Amino acid sequence: MGVPISIRLDDDVRAELEAQAQARGIGLATLLRDLATRAARDAQRARIRQASEAIGHRVVGNAEARAFYAEIGTPTTDVG
Repeated sequence: MGVPISIRLDDDVRAELEAQAQARGIGLATLLRDLATRAARDAQRARIRQASEAIGHRVVGNAEARAFYAEIGTPTTDVG
């Protein structure tokens, strides 16, 4: 279960978010939770992509790592 938080919004921001929530047929809290969840997932994915890119650069620059990946091959989606 989630932990409640409290945030302070400017009146114009709150009005806009309430309009968005109403247009979607949900409450303001639900809209804020959805927006925060999406932002957190996007940030996590970006961090994973950055880490993967860093690993890729290390592999390219290291002969032993390149040989390791050449030996194990490229993953496939075949389930056997």
